[in-house]
Amino acid sequence: MQTTILTTTQDLPQVNEKLSSVINLVNLPIECDWKSLEKINNKNLKLIAKDISNPFLMAELDKKNNIVCSLCTLAGDGKGRLTITKARPDWYKLQRRIVTAGRKSELLLQACKLTADSKVIDATAGFGHDSLILASGGANVTMLEQNPLMALLLILEKQRMSLEPNWEGLMGRLDIRFKNSVKWFESSATKNKDLQADVIYLDPMFPNDSYQGAKVGKGMQILHDLALPPTAKQEQALLNLAQQAIKKNGRVVVKRPKNAPFLAHVASDESWENDVVRFDGYFNKK
Repeated sequence: MQTTILTTTQDLPQVNEKLSSVINLVNLPIECDWKSLEKINNKNLKLIAKDISNPFLMAELDKKNNIVCSLCTLAGDGKGRLTITKARPDWYKLQRRIVTAGRKSELLLQACKLTADSKVIDATAGFGHDSLILASGGANVTMLEQNPLMALLLILEKQRMSLEPNWEGLMGRLDIRFKNSVKWFESSATKNKDLQADVIYLDPMFPNDSYQGAKVGKGMQILHDLALPPTAKQEQALLNLAQQAIKKNGRVVVKRPKNAPFLAHVASDESWENDVVRFDGYFNKK
């Protein structure tokens, strides 16, 4: 997968070295097309706009010399200016929510009913925000992400946050894998009962019209440019395989817009909802 990496000229050597090292270390199939500008502004962007394909990555160095990567799109605003829409995991912004997370405040935790030693697979990791909430409940979370750009963002964010005070323990409960979840569930390793999960969490992409008036955030808009919602056949395969990969008395939990149909049109055993979202639970009662 070829993608443009945009950075400033002064940061390019360090960003190139560090980013290339991570990509090679975890064997991500990303081919970088480096673009650098003395200053990233409208005038300079116009010089290279024709050479940038959406979405692309913007890589910068923070004050601690860590790489901060954002998934971006570039578009005109109709007034002769180019605008960059950026989205990234930015886990630090969830600090207050993570500290106060509990079943009373988090519908996700109500649905998952975790214990301190729960093994969870987040099969559709995205920006990893729900994985953080799950890990805050004491679970060990394996995060599966099939898009190499998103996997890279997650790996970089975990590296960055592991250096922050009081975050090391939480980061130690997250295991990020560049994997297709269906192939993961089909593999012999995940069919081994010793490796099966207590909870498998699914938050598949769904069509924009599923939100029924709810505002879709910038991050979700960019993700829609990067990945398509699953087909009916893919939904069925994902749900079936996830149900096979949970332990006895385990559960599959699926996140949906409140008024969206059930995943693969399979009714859940129980649901938890608020004004915006719904979590559907499928239990292994055997």
